[in-house]
Order: sequence, then C-alpha cells, then structure tokens
Amino acid sequence: MVRFNSIMKAFGDQVVLNELDLEVGSGEKVALIGPSGSGKTTILRMLMTLERPDAGTIYVDGDPLWHMERNGTTVPADERHLRQMRTKIGMVFQQFNLFPHMTVLRNIAEAPIRVLGIPRAEAEERARHLLDQVGLAGKADYRPSQLSGGQQQRVAIARAIAMRPKVMLFDEVTSALDPELVAEVHAVLRDLATETGMTMLLVTHEMNFARDIADRVLMFDQGRIIESGPPERIFTHPENDRTKSFLRAVLEAT
Repeated sequence: MVRFNSIMKAFGDQVVLNELDLEVGSGEKVALIGPSGSGKTTILRMLMTLERPDAGTIYVDGDPLWHMERNGTTVPADERHLRQMRTKIGMVFQQFNLFPHMTVLRNIAEAPIRVLGIPRAEAEERARHLLDQVGLAGKADYRPSQLSGGQQQRVAIARAIAMRPKVMLFDEVTSALDPELVAEVHAVLRDLATETGMTMLLVTHEMNFARDIADRVLMFDQGRIIESGPPERIFTHPENDRTKSFLRAVLEAT
C-alpha cells in the first residue's frame, strides 16, 4: 500500500532521511519508534504532501505520490494529481485542529461533502455512525470547546476516517493529552486496528501501545531503519544496541 524507494530528505545540513526504503502492506499496522529527529514524522508529512522528498520515489496504492506520468515521461506531480492522491491518505496530528465555530457533527461531515461530493444527509449519517464508533454518540451538537482533550482527539480521528482513506497516519496523537485521557484515545485506535482493514502508520513514544496495536515495529535512528520486526521480538529481544539503549531510556522514563 505504501512504498518508499531510496528517499532522501535534508533540512539544511541535517540529513533527516537517508536512502530510505520502506514497504507497508495493505491492512498492515506499523509503529514507527525512535529518538526525536530520527525522521519518523517526516515520513508522515511526506505522505501527506506537506514535505517534498529531495530524491527517490514514493508510491501509495500503486500510484506515484510526488510524480506522475505525462506523455510517457515521469514529471513532478501537479496540484491536481496531489489533490487526487490526498484522498487516499488521512492523518491525525498531535493537535486536534478542529474548527471551533462548527459543531462536532459538521467537523466530521463537512469535508466529505465539499471534497468527496457526498450528499449532506449521507455524510451526516456517516458522521453520526463514526461518533458512535468513537464513543461520542451524544456529542454531535457540541462545539469543540465543550469537549475534553481526549474527546476532541476522538472527533479528529472520526473526521479523518470520514474521508474513507486507504492509509491512516497517526503522529503522537496522545502527546498533547493529560495522562488520564490517553487511555480513551488508545482504546479507539485499538478498535480501529482490530475491526478495520485500514493500513495504519503510527509514530509513538508509547511502547506498550505500539506493542498492542502494531503488526510490525520499525526502529529509526539518524534517518534509517536500524531494526524491524514484530512487537514481541523488538520489545523483548531487540538485536541492535541502539534499539536496546533507546527502549531502556524510554521505559525508565515511564
């Protein structure tokens, strides 16, 4: 579903991704772990077309993301191609980014109406179903300011799913929450992981959460994947010394 071929990205003199090769299968749930600055969030931002790679190619659902074919030649993607590709990808950020002047229902239904052309009645019916799915069935007419942080993040998850993406990206989605609110968001993501065939990439520092939800864990350091494997092996018997030291530091801090 997602493929990175020899991706390079630098910000000034700092190389963030260094000849990265990465494949994620359809329906696979992959957790990205590693120290800050190791390139994890940059991967998500590239998939959301917020950052352009300096070299290499990215494919989503078999189609090139940052390039396109024109008259038999590969050329940089134009805005129309990028808009089409964005419909395949949803992302939930650290911050909720809800529209404060809209009700919860409109926050979820508006983009499917405007971007996908779904009739309002159908979009609102689906929004209500998604609110029920994330445990907020009674909050459709609330404004974001009337919700807790955990509830707002659950609305943000429902809003992203409403666009029916093939790939969902989650960037430290509980890092802005108070500790007592983290569990409710994790529970929603666990349900999504087990009940849907959606492909998911999750950047997280919550190692127990990564263990619970991921099919595969990728350890990043200095723009490279230095270790990859099922959660049980990565967290119980890591092979790379850098992985061992990182996990030790993270687990000691929690």
